[in-house]
Amino acid sequence: MLLTGIIFGPYALNLISTDILNVSAELRGIALIIILIRAGLALDIKDLIKVGRPSILMSFLPATFEIVAITFLAPILFKISYLEAAIMGAVIAAVSPAVIVPRMLKLIKNKYGTDKNIPQLIMAGSSVDDIFVIVVFTALLGMYKFGTFTPVSLISIPVAIVSGLLLGILTGRVLMWFFKKSKLNEMIELLIMISIAFLFVSLEAAIKPYFAVSGLLAVMALGGTTLKYHEKLATRISGKFSSLWVGAEIILFVLVGATVNVRDFASAGGLAVVLIMGALVFRIVGVFVSLIKTKLNNKEKVFSAISYIPKGTVQAAIAAIPLSAGVAAGGIILSVAVLAIIITATLGAFGMDLSYKKLLSKNN
Repeated sequence: MLLTGIIFGPYALNLISTDILNVSAELRGIALIIILIRAGLALDIKDLIKVGRPSILMSFLPATFEIVAITFLAPILFKISYLEAAIMGAVIAAVSPAVIVPRMLKLIKNKYGTDKNIPQLIMAGSSVDDIFVIVVFTALLGMYKFGTFTPVSLISIPVAIVSGLLLGILTGRVLMWFFKKSKLNEMIELLIMISIAFLFVSLEAAIKPYFAVSGLLAVMALGGTTLKYHEKLATRISGKFSSLWVGAEIILFVLVGATVNVRDFASAGGLAVVLIMGALVFRIVGVFVSLIKTKLNNKEKVFSAISYIPKGTVQAAIAAIPLSAGVAAGGIILSVAVLAIIITATLGAFGMDLSYKKLLSKNN
């Protein structure tokens, strides 16, 4: 899909309509919302409580390790500043719900690793990891544009996470009460949920100068609240969101491919591969540190590390933003991000598919 976008995009054959490219960011945002609702619909709050501390650590520690690694490695490999390198790290560090969520849902269905809630741990940690990275990315991009850093930038991260969770949970409670009372058509309920998810993201943008709230985390919390308080509805519409994702996935990855300038892509070359693989080593270390003093054995920790390799969804959504925002290294950041998707999504997807039966126990 990425290669299709690159080949048909404006920097190669130029066969994609400019009308589509003009709304590319909005279309990519829609795709991200769909996968986060789907992830939320599979997250059982009881399972998250059972997982506890490791889930919290997995939500930020591996990403932090990777961002720090890229911040110090990228200026050595490319002629960019440390702040530009940190922005690159924030773009690359997020794991991909598009790759992880469907596989964790499959593991839950087939009961692999469910005795220790491993799929739930990975799915929850990776989803919050994305929110953490997006908030960090926003703070770093603001520092680049305005040339200032304040403690508020750091405080806004936990505030955005907590407020996003509360917004999604409270809205979900009210919405589930309304659905049970009104007994609407299933498709109408689906459309209402999607509409509210869009409103969350719009609300985040509207109040951003005054208060930090994560609209994307609110979207995921809305899905989780639906599962907790209206399980029958969650089960019914989860399949429909899976069908929606088939089209959304194509839109997301083809359009991010279309933003890649082939010349920048070529100039990144082998150095980008070195950077990506080196950063992955730090990410894997972060996963193992997060799982210290847990009940997981070494095989299960290895599987968790493999599951945290793939990039895709977030990179597709935000990789082009630095370039459009005027960051000098924006072209390199975008090219490295696309290369990271191609390498890590492949490694992670095949790694999970080929190893889960060997590394995880099946719960009868």
